[in-house]
Amino acid sequence: MSTVAVLRLPLAVDLSGFVQLLRRMQVPHRVSEEAGEQVLWVPDNISEDVRALYERFPAGDPDQQLDIPAAQTVKRPGFLQQVRYARATAAVLLLSALVGALTMLGDNFSTMHWFTFLDFRVVGEYLHFRPLGDSMAAGQWWRLVTPMLIHFGILHLAMNGMWYWELGRRIESRQGSINLIGLTLLFSLVSNYTQYLFSGPSLFGGLSGVLYGLLGHCWIFQLLAPNAAYRLPKGVLVMMLVWLLLCLSGLVSMIGFGQIANAAHVSGLLVGCLTGLLGGLYNRRKLAA
Repeated sequence: MSTVAVLRLPLAVDLSGFVQLLRRMQVPHRVSEEAGEQVLWVPDNISEDVRALYERFPAGDPDQQLDIPAAQTVKRPGFLQQVRYARATAAVLLLSALVGALTMLGDNFSTMHWFTFLDFRVVGEYLHFRPLGDSMAAGQWWRLVTPMLIHFGILHLAMNGMWYWELGRRIESRQGSINLIGLTLLFSLVSNYTQYLFSGPSLFGGLSGVLYGLLGHCWIFQLLAPNAAYRLPKGVLVMMLVWLLLCLSGLVSMIGFGQIANAAHVSGLLVGCLTGLLGGLYNRRKLAA
Protein backbone atom coordinates (compact mmCIF):
# COMPACT_ATOMS: atom_id res chain seq x y z
CA MET A 1 0.00 0.00 0.00
CA SER A 2 1.37 3.44 -0.88
CA THR A 3 2.07 6.05 1.78
CA VAL A 4 1.53 9.82 1.77
CA ALA A 5 3.00 12.70 3.72
CA VAL A 6 0.25 13.92 6.05
CA LEU A 7 2.31 16.34 8.13
CA ARG A 8 5.27 18.58 7.30
CA LEU A 9 6.45 20.38 10.41
CA PRO A 10 9.53 22.38 11.48
CA LEU A 11 12.20 20.37 13.30
CA ALA A 12 11.55 22.47 16.40
CA VAL A 13 8.04 21.02 16.76
CA ASP A 14 7.94 18.13 19.25
CA LEU A 15 6.19 15.29 17.44
CA SER A 16 7.11 12.58 19.96
CA GLY A 17 3.80 12.65 21.83
CA PHE A 18 1.74 12.28 18.65
CA VAL A 19 4.03 9.51 17.36
CA GLN A 20 3.53 7.66 20.65
CA LEU A 21 -0.21 8.04 20.16
CA LEU A 22 0.03 6.46 16.72
CA ARG A 23 2.04 3.56 18.13
CA ARG A 24 -0.55 2.86 20.79
CA MET A 25 -3.26 2.96 18.12
CA GLN A 26 -1.22 0.55 15.98
CA VAL A 27 -1.19 3.00 13.06
CA PRO A 28 1.57 2.22 10.52
CA HIS A 29 3.77 5.28 10.13
CA ARG A 30 7.28 6.61 9.72
CA VAL A 31 8.95 9.98 10.23
CA SER A 32 11.64 11.35 7.92
CA GLU A 33 13.60 14.58 7.67
CA GLU A 34 13.46 16.50 4.39
CA ALA A 35 14.66 20.02 3.59
CA GLY A 36 14.76 21.08 7.23
CA GLU A 37 11.33 19.63 8.06
CA GLN A 38 10.09 16.49 9.76
CA VAL A 39 7.61 14.59 7.59
CA LEU A 40 5.07 12.08 8.86
CA TRP A 41 4.13 9.31 6.40
CA VAL A 42 1.09 7.02 6.77
CA PRO A 43 -0.91 4.72 4.45
CA ASP A 44 -2.97 6.74 2.00
CA ASN A 45 -6.30 5.16 3.02
CA ILE A 46 -6.12 6.64 6.55
CA SER A 47 -4.30 9.91 5.77
CA GLU A 48 -7.35 12.12 6.31
CA ASP A 49 -8.06 10.36 9.62
CA VAL A 50 -4.51 10.96 10.85
CA ARG A 51 -4.70 14.65 9.89
CA ALA A 52 -7.95 14.97 11.85
CA LEU A 53 -6.40 13.14 14.81
CA TYR A 54 -3.45 15.55 14.86
CA GLU A 55 -5.85 18.50 14.88
CA ARG A 56 -7.39 17.10 18.07
CA PHE A 57 -4.31 15.72 19.82
CA PRO A 58 -1.09 17.31 18.48
CA ALA A 59 0.76 16.42 21.72
CA GLY A 60 -0.81 12.98 22.14
CA ASP A 61 -3.46 11.93 24.62
CA PRO A 62 -2.27 9.45 27.28
CA ASP A 63 -5.64 9.43 29.06
CA GLN A 64 -7.64 8.08 26.11
CA GLN A 65 -8.16 4.37 25.46
CA LEU A 66 -5.75 3.72 22.59
CA ASP A 67 -5.60 -0.03 22.06
CA ILE A 68 -7.97 -0.38 19.08
CA PRO A 69 -7.19 0.10 15.36
CA ALA A 70 -7.19 3.66 14.04
CA ALA A 71 -9.79 2.90 11.40
CA GLN A 72 -12.27 2.16 14.21
CA THR A 73 -11.25 5.10 16.39
CA VAL A 74 -10.93 8.13 14.13
CA LYS A 75 -13.88 9.48 12.22
CA ARG A 76 -13.44 10.68 8.67
CA PRO A 77 -13.42 14.51 8.64
CA GLY A 78 -16.58 16.29 7.55
CA PHE A 79 -16.90 19.00 4.95
CA LEU A 80 -15.80 21.85 7.25
CA GLN A 81 -12.69 19.91 8.26
CA GLN A 82 -11.91 19.26 4.60
CA VAL A 83 -12.17 23.00 3.90
CA ARG A 84 -9.54 23.60 6.59
CA TYR A 85 -7.12 21.46 4.58
CA ALA A 86 -8.13 23.05 1.25
CA ARG A 87 -8.45 26.75 2.04
CA ALA A 88 -7.04 27.99 -1.28
CA THR A 89 -9.38 25.69 -3.20
CA ALA A 90 -12.34 26.93 -1.19
CA ALA A 91 -11.24 30.57 -1.63
CA VAL A 92 -11.25 30.28 -5.44
CA LEU A 93 -14.70 28.70 -5.36
CA LEU A 94 -15.97 31.42 -3.01
CA LEU A 95 -14.67 34.14 -5.35
CA SER A 96 -16.36 32.41 -8.29
CA ALA A 97 -19.65 32.34 -6.39
CA LEU A 98 -19.33 36.02 -5.43
CA VAL A 99 -18.57 37.07 -9.00
CA GLY A 100 -21.46 34.89 -10.16
CA ALA A 101 -23.77 36.79 -7.82
CA LEU A 102 -22.41 40.21 -8.85
CA THR A 103 -22.75 39.44 -12.55
CA MET A 104 -26.06 37.57 -12.16
CA LEU A 105 -24.35 34.63 -13.88
CA GLY A 106 -23.65 36.61 -17.04
CA ASP A 107 -26.83 38.67 -17.22
CA ASN A 108 -25.54 41.87 -15.58
CA PHE A 109 -23.25 43.49 -18.17
CA SER A 110 -22.75 46.59 -16.00
CA THR A 111 -20.73 44.55 -13.50
CA MET A 112 -19.46 41.76 -15.74
CA HIS A 113 -17.31 44.09 -17.86
CA TRP A 114 -14.95 44.52 -14.90
CA PHE A 115 -14.00 40.84 -15.01
CA THR A 116 -13.86 40.10 -18.74
CA PHE A 117 -10.63 39.71 -20.71
CA LEU A 118 -11.53 42.77 -22.79
CA ASP A 119 -13.42 45.70 -21.36
CA PHE A 120 -16.57 46.55 -23.30
CA ARG A 121 -19.55 48.86 -23.43
CA VAL A 122 -23.05 48.11 -24.64
CA VAL A 123 -24.30 50.12 -27.61
CA GLY A 124 -27.83 49.13 -28.50
CA GLU A 125 -27.76 45.39 -29.12
CA TYR A 126 -24.02 45.25 -29.70
CA LEU A 127 -20.91 45.02 -27.51
CA HIS A 128 -18.03 47.33 -28.36
CA PHE A 129 -14.77 45.90 -27.01
CA ARG A 130 -11.86 48.01 -25.86
CA PRO A 131 -8.42 47.00 -27.21
CA LEU A 132 -6.39 44.86 -24.81
CA GLY A 133 -3.45 47.26 -24.99
CA ASP A 134 -5.59 50.12 -23.70
CA SER A 135 -6.68 48.10 -20.68
CA MET A 136 -3.10 47.04 -19.91
CA ALA A 137 -1.91 50.65 -20.24
CA ALA A 138 -4.60 51.63 -17.73
CA GLY A 139 -3.19 49.08 -15.27
CA GLN A 140 -6.06 46.59 -15.54
CA TRP A 141 -3.78 43.54 -15.38
CA TRP A 142 -6.35 41.54 -13.47
CA ARG A 143 -8.26 41.02 -16.73
CA LEU A 144 -5.67 38.43 -17.78
CA VAL A 145 -6.97 35.98 -15.15
CA THR A 146 -10.40 37.13 -13.89
CA PRO A 147 -12.41 35.59 -16.76
CA MET A 148 -12.02 32.30 -14.87
CA LEU A 149 -14.43 33.71 -12.25
CA ILE A 150 -17.20 34.48 -14.76
CA HIS A 151 -19.86 31.82 -15.34
CA PHE A 152 -22.90 31.77 -17.57
CA GLY A 153 -25.66 29.96 -15.73
CA ILE A 154 -25.95 27.95 -12.52
CA LEU A 155 -25.10 24.65 -14.24
CA HIS A 156 -21.89 26.14 -15.65
CA LEU A 157 -20.85 27.33 -12.18
CA ALA A 158 -21.89 24.13 -10.39
CA MET A 159 -20.07 21.77 -12.75
CA ASN A 160 -16.87 23.82 -12.83
CA GLY A 161 -17.01 24.30 -9.08
CA MET A 162 -17.41 20.59 -8.46
CA TRP A 163 -14.40 19.69 -10.61
CA TYR A 164 -12.23 22.46 -9.20
CA TRP A 165 -12.95 21.15 -5.69
CA GLU A 166 -12.10 17.62 -6.77
CA LEU A 167 -8.83 18.51 -8.52
CA GLY A 168 -7.73 21.62 -6.63
CA ARG A 169 -7.72 20.11 -3.17
CA ARG A 170 -5.62 17.18 -4.41
CA ILE A 171 -2.89 19.55 -5.56
CA GLU A 172 -3.23 21.71 -2.44
CA SER A 173 -2.84 18.70 -0.14
CA ARG A 174 0.29 17.54 -1.99
CA GLN A 175 2.00 20.78 -3.06
CA GLY A 176 0.47 23.40 -0.79
CA SER A 177 -1.83 26.40 -1.14
CA ILE A 178 0.71 28.73 -2.75
CA ASN A 179 1.48 26.25 -5.52
CA LEU A 180 -2.21 25.68 -6.20
CA ILE A 181 -2.86 29.43 -6.49
CA GLY A 182 0.18 29.82 -8.72
CA LEU A 183 -0.93 27.00 -11.01
CA THR A 184 -4.49 28.34 -11.10
CA LEU A 185 -3.32 31.80 -12.16
CA LEU A 186 -0.90 30.35 -14.73
CA PHE A 187 -3.54 28.11 -16.30
CA SER A 188 -6.05 30.96 -16.32
CA LEU A 189 -3.57 33.34 -17.98
CA VAL A 190 -2.57 30.88 -20.70
CA SER A 191 -6.08 29.62 -21.46
CA ASN A 192 -7.60 33.13 -21.50
CA TYR A 193 -4.96 34.59 -23.78
CA THR A 194 -5.07 31.60 -26.13
CA GLN A 195 -8.85 31.82 -26.37
CA TYR A 196 -8.54 35.54 -27.15
CA LEU A 197 -6.01 34.81 -29.92
CA PHE A 198 -8.31 32.20 -31.50
CA SER A 199 -11.71 33.85 -31.07
CA GLY A 200 -10.82 37.53 -31.17
CA PRO A 201 -12.89 40.08 -29.22
CA SER A 202 -15.67 38.07 -27.59
CA LEU A 203 -17.20 37.12 -24.26
CA PHE A 204 -15.81 34.01 -22.62
CA GLY A 205 -15.28 32.84 -19.09
CA GLY A 206 -15.31 29.97 -16.62
CA LEU A 207 -12.90 27.72 -14.77
CA SER A 208 -12.84 25.04 -17.46
CA GLY A 209 -9.47 26.08 -18.93
CA VAL A 210 -8.01 25.95 -15.42
CA LEU A 211 -9.68 22.59 -14.80
CA TYR A 212 -8.02 21.02 -17.83
CA GLY A 213 -4.73 22.47 -16.60
CA LEU A 214 -5.21 20.85 -13.18
CA LEU A 215 -6.20 17.60 -14.87
CA GLY A 216 -3.08 17.54 -17.04
CA HIS A 217 -0.91 18.41 -14.04
CA CYS A 218 -2.27 15.56 -11.90
CA TRP A 219 -2.17 13.11 -14.81
CA ILE A 220 1.47 13.58 -15.80
CA PHE A 221 2.72 14.14 -12.24
CA GLN A 222 1.14 10.84 -11.18
CA LEU A 223 2.73 8.97 -14.08
CA LEU A 224 6.23 10.18 -13.18
CA ALA A 225 6.01 10.26 -9.37
CA PRO A 226 3.04 8.15 -8.23
CA ASN A 227 1.24 9.68 -5.29
CA ALA A 228 -2.10 8.76 -3.76
CA ALA A 229 -3.26 12.39 -3.73
CA TYR A 230 -3.10 12.54 -7.53
CA ARG A 231 -4.71 9.18 -8.17
CA LEU A 232 -7.94 10.19 -9.90
CA PRO A 233 -11.08 8.04 -9.69
CA LYS A 234 -11.38 5.52 -12.48
CA GLY A 235 -12.90 6.95 -15.61
CA VAL A 236 -12.44 10.63 -14.70
CA LEU A 237 -9.50 11.19 -17.04
CA VAL A 238 -11.18 9.31 -19.90
CA MET A 239 -14.48 11.14 -19.37
CA MET A 240 -12.88 14.60 -19.42
CA LEU A 241 -10.75 13.81 -22.48
CA VAL A 242 -13.79 12.42 -24.31
CA TRP A 243 -15.73 15.56 -23.39
CA LEU A 244 -12.89 17.65 -24.80
CA LEU A 245 -13.01 15.75 -28.08
CA LEU A 246 -16.79 16.14 -28.28
CA CYS A 247 -16.42 19.88 -27.75
CA LEU A 248 -13.74 20.09 -30.44
CA SER A 249 -15.98 18.20 -32.85
CA GLY A 250 -18.69 20.86 -32.52
CA LEU A 251 -21.29 18.32 -31.41
CA VAL A 252 -21.70 19.86 -27.95
CA SER A 253 -22.47 23.29 -29.42
CA MET A 254 -24.91 21.75 -31.92
CA ILE A 255 -27.02 20.15 -29.19
CA GLY A 256 -27.55 23.47 -27.41
CA PHE A 257 -24.65 24.03 -25.00
CA GLY A 258 -23.63 27.28 -26.69
CA GLN A 259 -20.17 28.25 -27.84
CA ILE A 260 -17.39 26.27 -26.18
CA ALA A 261 -13.99 27.83 -25.41
CA ASN A 262 -12.06 24.99 -27.04
CA ALA A 263 -8.80 26.93 -27.32
CA ALA A 264 -8.88 27.57 -23.56
CA HIS A 265 -9.47 23.87 -22.85
CA VAL A 266 -6.70 22.59 -25.09
CA SER A 267 -4.13 25.19 -24.02
CA GLY A 268 -4.98 24.62 -20.37
CA LEU A 269 -4.48 20.88 -20.76
CA LEU A 270 -1.15 21.31 -22.57
CA VAL A 271 0.35 23.72 -20.06
CA GLY A 272 -0.95 21.51 -17.23
CA CYS A 273 0.83 18.52 -18.73
CA LEU A 274 3.99 20.63 -18.90
CA THR A 275 3.82 21.66 -15.23
CA GLY A 276 3.01 18.06 -14.30
CA LEU A 277 6.07 16.92 -16.25
CA LEU A 278 8.36 19.44 -14.53
CA GLY A 279 6.89 18.80 -11.08
CA GLY A 280 6.89 15.04 -11.50
CA LEU A 281 10.51 14.94 -12.68
CA TYR A 282 11.60 17.18 -9.80
CA ASN A 283 9.75 15.09 -7.23
CA ARG A 284 11.06 11.86 -8.72
CA ARG A 285 14.63 13.14 -8.56
CA LYS A 286 14.16 14.35 -4.97
CA LEU A 287 12.84 10.97 -3.85
CA ALA A 288 15.73 9.18 -5.55
CA ALA A 289 18.35 11.42 -3.88
